[in-house]
Amino acid sequence: MIQSFASEAPHPSDLRQVLEQRYQGRNLHPYRSGQQIQMVAHEIWVVCRGVVLLSTLYPTGDEALLGLVSSSMPFGLPFTYINPYQAIALTDVDLMAVSMTEIEQSPLLAQEIFRHLSRRLQQSEAFLALAGCRRVEDRLRQLLILLQHEVGQPVNTGMRLNVRLTHQHLANAIGTTRVTITRLLGQLREEGWLTIDSTRHIILPFGSSA
Repeated sequence: MIQSFASEAPHPSDLRQVLEQRYQGRNLHPYRSGQQIQMVAHEIWVVCRGVVLLSTLYPTGDEALLGLVSSSMPFGLPFTYINPYQAIALTDVDLMAVSMTEIEQSPLLAQEIFRHLSRRLQQSEAFLALAGCRRVEDRLRQLLILLQHEVGQPVNTGMRLNVRLTHQHLANAIGTTRVTITRLLGQLREEGWLTIDSTRHIILPFGSSA
């Protein structure tokens, strides 16, 4: 059993650094891009590298995007009532497993988990707010701005989304079709609201807004 963090100084720090410092030598679990990540009822994952996509399936077979989990953010079955609930490695990822017992026994770890769960809550509310946009184009613009905050990386020409979401992923996120997304992305590109680089990553020029 891994010792708790009770004896550690309770200063705020990055969750990933807390885990790495405390659990030196503990194995990370690598997943390749596109792999489904296995989850169990009494354990959570913490992302140490990469981005994970969370989604669910409707009885019709349609998929709904629930969120993106990036560095230091936790996810897992203990945090949801949704069934089915699936996690896919959107990029190559390294994950660390933490049991709920370990969290309950460590005030510092619980504090850090809560802090990063608040990021997940903010993101979830932002996804919910997308539904309030009546026009599909507005929903797509808002989604891309949200992704800019979540996975954006500054480059010379703007903010580059450092993951490649397929047109189907974007369609699942805002409740439309892949064909519509393809058309709207072309339209936004013609307007200069976004560009696409040589590796097919979306770049939002500085100052892009809904």
